[in-house]
Amino acid sequence: VQLQASGGGLVQAGGSLRLSCAASGRTFSTYNMGWFRQASGKEREFVARISRSGGVTYYRDFVKGRFTISRDNAKNTVYLQMNNLKPEDTAVYYCAASLRSYYTDKDKEYDYWGQGTLVTVSS
Repeated sequence: VQLQASGGGLVQAGGSLRLSCAASGRTFSTYNMGWFRQASGKEREFVARISRSGGVTYYRDFVKGRFTISRDNAKNTVYLQMNNLKPEDTAVYYCAASLRSYYTDKDKEYDYWGQGTLVTVSS
């Protein structure tokens, strides 16, 4: 599967952005999907994940209540709605697909990655 992330940009603190990740292929609904981010000079970190059906989601504490992950399997797309953005949310955001039968937050257990989209939050 190929993943194409989009929707990043420059936003002021307190603003919102919605990231999208479009997948090619017919098997999108068989993947658990995740969003990760990497700030300049830092390691990539897990942000959120969603199950194949969309019924199960999980968030890191630092985005809980502000970010929402969702998916539309008919459109082969996963989203990350980001509200109340903070300067510390500035990073390149990556979507990823996992073939594992279990849920995971580990980047090594995601099999396909999008190219990343830059989110910059100004103070």
